[in-house]
Amino acid sequence: MHVPDGFINAPTSAATGVIAAGAIAVSLRGARRELDERTAPLAGLVAAFIFAVQMLNFPVAAGTSGHLLGGALAAILVGPYTGVLCVSVVLLMQGILFADGGLTALGVNITNMAIVTTVVAYALFRGLVKVLPRTRRSVTVASFVAALVSVPAAALAFTLMYAIGGTTDVSIGKVATAMVGVHVLIGIGEAAITALTVGSVIAVRPDLVYGARGLTQKLKLRVNGELVDAPQAEPEPAPVAARTSHRKVWAAGLAASLVLAGFVSFYASADPDGLEKVAADHGIDKKAEEHAVADSPLADYGVEDVDDARLSGGLAGVIGVGVTVVAGSAVFWAVRRRRSDGTSPSDTTDTTSTTSTTSV
Repeated sequence: MHVPDGFINAPTSAATGVIAAGAIAVSLRGARRELDERTAPLAGLVAAFIFAVQMLNFPVAAGTSGHLLGGALAAILVGPYTGVLCVSVVLLMQGILFADGGLTALGVNITNMAIVTTVVAYALFRGLVKVLPRTRRSVTVASFVAALVSVPAAALAFTLMYAIGGTTDVSIGKVATAMVGVHVLIGIGEAAITALTVGSVIAVRPDLVYGARGLTQKLKLRVNGELVDAPQAEPEPAPVAARTSHRKVWAAGLAASLVLAGFVSFYASADPDGLEKVAADHGIDKKAEEHAVADSPLADYGVEDVDDARLSGGLAGVIGVGVTVVAGSAVFWAVRRRRSDGTSPSDTTDTTSTTSTTSV
């Protein structure tokens, strides 16, 4: 759903740029509370994994494909504020290095793909885990539903932006119907990828999944007609799987990202994605502009002067994963360091209180 330059007029693009900048500023502040010793090492990897999986367009209908947006996945794994930053880092790398998503439309893309998806998905996710049984399986189910809904929500957000600042005269009703229809199908793929990934991490290190923290319900005892918390039992030793080190999880995630981007991406669908298909069918793309860095040596996810398509795409994918994990890790390291440098004892208490109230 990467919006190119020329789809949305300058005033609307500028307005969404302000919204995106404000959301990123708020997220940088909120991420200080989320980036602890468990979340921080995972955050840069989540950004790289989203970059890799976004290269894997999957067919959803005749002549149409879709790809992961990633907002739901990032929010559930590392927290909503950090999730906004993860997807924003991915979009920035794609726009600057790979000519994917217009530079003047960067605010539009961050608003749609990072902010809307993350906010909608995490709000729904939190609501679901409160009413579902407090089990790991419930987290996976909630992840599926939240990711599914987040994609058509982003499609509706784009339609609203186009109604306000579209550069061609088209029927907004028809655009909305087409966008939501195709992105519900894409949402199923998003939901499957999100649930599979969250479920895989929970199986190995449930404590690393931000949305799965605090799943154990306290036992209640009835004393004199009133329910009270049962005394805490001695904690049981963690299962072997749960003691898997951060380093092993990180290495496995990075290896998976490199394989997906460097090898599996060659077999991705070549059909236009949902937005591209709707734009072509309804005339939205009439005033699309050439990307400002269309002559980038990595434009269109290929390496310049490498003639073999498989090798060119694979190298571009590996480079993208590497750059994204480095950039993302640097951002999150800086945010966490600022928290450590600037946190007073009272701030720590406030942070602990906030974390405990926002945990599942």
